[in-house]
Amino acid sequence: MTELSSEARAIVEGRHSDPFHYLGCHRENDRKVVRAYLPEASEVRVVNERGEETKLTRIHDAGLFLGDLPNGAERYRLRARYGADTVELEDPYRFLPILSDFDLYLLGEGTHQRLYDKLGAHPMTMDGVDGTGFVVLAPNARAVAVVGDFNCWDRRRHPMRVRANGFWELFIPGARTGDRYKFAITDQSGGLLPLKSDPMAFAAEVRPNTASIVFDETALPRPTPAAAVINARNMPISIYEVHLGSWRRGDGNRWLSYRELADTLPHYASDLGFTHIELMPVNEHPFDGSWGYQPTGLYAPTSRFGSPEDFAHLVDACHRAGLGVLLDWVPGHFPDDPHGLGHFDGTSLYEHANPLQGRHLDWDTLIYNYGRTEVVNFLVANAFFWLDRYGVDGLRVDAVASMLYLDYSRPEGGWIPNKHGGRENLEAIEFLRRFNREVFGQFPHATTVAEESTAWPQVSRPTEFGGLGFGYKWNMGWMHDTLNYIGKDPVYRKHHHGQILFGLHYAFSENFILPLSHDEVVHGKRSILGRMPGDDWQRFANLRSYYGFMFGHPGKKLMFMGGEFGQEREWNHDHALDWHLLDQARHRGIQNLVRDLNALYRSLPALHELDCDPAGFEWIIANDADHSVFAWMRKGESGRSRCLVVANFTPTVHREYRVRVPFAGKWRETLNTDSAHYGGSNVGNHGMVETLDGVVPELSLTLPPLAVIFLVPEPA
Repeated sequence: MTELSSEARAIVEGRHSDPFHYLGCHRENDRKVVRAYLPEASEVRVVNERGEETKLTRIHDAGLFLGDLPNGAERYRLRARYGADTVELEDPYRFLPILSDFDLYLLGEGTHQRLYDKLGAHPMTMDGVDGTGFVVLAPNARAVAVVGDFNCWDRRRHPMRVRANGFWELFIPGARTGDRYKFAITDQSGGLLPLKSDPMAFAAEVRPNTASIVFDETALPRPTPAAAVINARNMPISIYEVHLGSWRRGDGNRWLSYRELADTLPHYASDLGFTHIELMPVNEHPFDGSWGYQPTGLYAPTSRFGSPEDFAHLVDACHRAGLGVLLDWVPGHFPDDPHGLGHFDGTSLYEHANPLQGRHLDWDTLIYNYGRTEVVNFLVANAFFWLDRYGVDGLRVDAVASMLYLDYSRPEGGWIPNKHGGRENLEAIEFLRRFNREVFGQFPHATTVAEESTAWPQVSRPTEFGGLGFGYKWNMGWMHDTLNYIGKDPVYRKHHHGQILFGLHYAFSENFILPLSHDEVVHGKRSILGRMPGDDWQRFANLRSYYGFMFGHPGKKLMFMGGEFGQEREWNHDHALDWHLLDQARHRGIQNLVRDLNALYRSLPALHELDCDPAGFEWIIANDADHSVFAWMRKGESGRSRCLVVANFTPTVHREYRVRVPFAGKWRETLNTDSAHYGGSNVGNHGMVETLDGVVPELSLTLPPLAVIFLVPEPA
């Protein structure tokens, strides 16, 4: 054995950052030589295209071989002996680079919008050879290798080469779809990090296993597109929020697969009149109890319910049923599991190094460094990925407030001010603006939704006017105030009249969605039905009136699963909803009401066309606190498109209650939440009421107890 050069020692010791410089075919003086590193091989021969072979000399016991290339051939294969077996294989170190110079330029700028076409694991053919190209960002690593099913998980066999800006790449012949893999990273001090899953993996193992899986994302079937206008502000938007693991369960409390869900969920939501399904995060995540909000695989639909193709089938089924698909998206934080993004290359690559910026105290998670171009590129491209590859119709961004404020949920002195001394996270703000600009620029029919719980201004206003650029914002204030109001005994509601009125002071400052989400039915808050006061009759009547109030109120609608039939207990992610409750008439009544409210909301332009415009709303009665009665007019774009909504939040029937209206003549009672069809007492106005004689048109109404009625003018 000859003494190894420093470069050869780096190969053997697994710390060479450019193995192509040493391994593979090289011209030395007037000869072409091949160097191969094949640990455990006892003999290696190089074979050219004509079948001519040369035995390579073993120059180190670790498995380093050297020899001449027969007749100077450009292409060759290696023939290696392992014990009694002889294996013929392609040499990964004879292939050209994967990333082009233009790719590297865009990656360096952080402007590669289709990052997912280049990074990660991509089945491909190079020089007529099938295999998989692997590319990963690890700028502070000393060395990176790919390990997986194709190399016995041996970190010595496939070291990668580093390109500009710390992107490592390697084409591995024979690696194919379905192979499991990870990255073996050596930090700058020579330490071996825990094996890392691919940040760009398109598929992953079912927890508790954590390997990434090679998958050809370009081969995904394209879902049928949804209607182009499905997210428009003048269209009805009623969202059914779903946690896929607990909507329904199979025998033995097993999860339903994406395909089983596709057979049932879209039809159910469509039958109830919803326009969209919003899925709680489907990204791969290690802990069931995080509900997906602590993802480790932003580019992979969770394998709990099936394959990526199966998830695409679910999206397609929703679109075929006329439903838009929104995904919960979590660009605000990620867990610190050792296989994940945390300390990825031995440094704080994705997160801030300083825990005052980089760790979320409430969730004990890590916070993305929005000041790093590669990180912002990773996140924006991920948004593109779901809209492009899976054809989803929008992204609801989780916990936006935690991104906007540097002092969010932090004690005094426990945060770092921005360069102006303020609490605003300037880098996160710019990230969100860029995200929205680029999403709407590339996918004009998609939408974005902010879960933002503070009074941050112009969340859903264009970035060119100083806004954050979201399509819609959850109205958390409306949710908090109205649930507080409806949860009080009716005798006390007159003292809290302002909780209903207050929301209309700012109802048009944003493009609002009224959310009754999963967050309102967990952690001791009780179900929505569980918050209702009184005996059973009053509880259900209160819930019906609250839903009527919600659908009559300006703003798009969102309801978490189970709310549509009056789930009694809090939501539990480990169990299905209590579908047996539909055996009871009062729960079927709630479901019937939600179906009819959705139908009314969709059919009456007055209830949706101007949801986000003050011209679409007018108070008629706002000051009758003693009777806890409210009345308002919803307006559409045409002159006679009107809907009168009257709410009585007491258990007392009010007869001959006068309400002014804009048009004389007959007004039809189109929906009454006290109908016996919904479990009510059937008090109402017999379907029709006519204005009284007088200068100003008025209706004399019977207001049913704990109920909301909707009336529309008959054609003139």
